Amino acid sequence: MNSARTILVVDDEKQIRRFLRTGLSVHGYEVIEAESGAEALREASTKSPDLVVLDLQLGDMDGLDVLQRIREWSSLPVLILSVRNREVEKVKALELGADDYITKPFGIAEFIARVNALLRRIPEVVAQPVFAVGDLNIDMARRQVLLAGAEIRLSPKEYALLQYLTRHAGKVVTHEQMLKEIWGDGHAEDAHYLRIFMRKLRQKVERDPTQPRYIVTEVGVGYRLRVQDQLEASS
Repeated sequence: MNSARTILVVDDEKQIRRFLRTGLSVHGYEVIEAESGAEALREASTKSPDLVVLDLQLGDMDGLDVLQRIREWSSLPVLILSVRNREVEKVKALELGADDYITKPFGIAEFIARVNALLRRIPEVVAQPVFAVGDLNIDMARRQVLLAGAEIRLSPKEYALLQYLTRHAGKVVTHEQMLKEIWGDGHAEDAHYLRIFMRKLRQKVERDPTQPRYIVTEVGVGYRLRVQDQLEASS
């Protein structure tokens, strides 16, 4: 049953990675290893694992930052494996999108049972870190935006808006939804913020911002990032 499943193990301790590889392999899983946060993000975006086992104490970045980066583009299950055992640490990880949490030291039998349970609950995960429409390409794993092959530099707010639209590509996103997501609940009525930054974003990703092809306005409601079928139908 597990022969087609691939697990990405992220831990900066070689002994832990070897221990987990042995246990997972015995149960029919394929294993990919990463020893740093940067390597984990690269492997998660290019190898499309079915589940990530993530340590929180990595050499180059905190595991919670890795978790947040993954959650920007993927819903693949993430199992935290960490020496951090305080309740507040566990709650924070779960709130940021972790699916389960095991503290070190741990038993391999419990670990395998947690992995099996997660994969039963989430039978198939399709990670799509790259979104493309026309000549606009958005790589959410690398936080890179290209227009006709040329990289576009976006401000943090501009990128946040584009990222949110990309996660809901093809669907109408209301003004209120975007304001709450990007600026917080206290700015749900500040539509002028949205208009200003949307204008700036369109100036960078649209060839003619006055007649946008990609980010279109739904009058009185919000905005929509077209998918390829919608773009072709509008031509």
